[in-house]
Amino acid sequence: MKRTTISLPDQLAHVLDREARRRGVSASEIAREALAAHLGLADQPRTLGFVGLGRSGFTDTAERFEEYLAEEFERDRNR
Repeated sequence: MKRTTISLPDQLAHVLDREARRRGVSASEIAREALAAHLGLADQPRTLGFVGLGRSGFTDTAERFEEYLAEEFERDRNR
């Protein structure tokens, strides 16, 4: 683990220390959790923003993807 030093405004440092005491963990743990959540690295399901962009209208794509790809490759080859 890499050690990093950051400067916090007094009020934020006070709130961080108070939360760490309340939870019984270190201020570093609170900071790591907050940074991970802010940067999208927290232990929570991540959303995939590209899902649904290429809606095909088919409801069975997962089961028949090879067939659909073969059809598209064939169409592309015949162009």
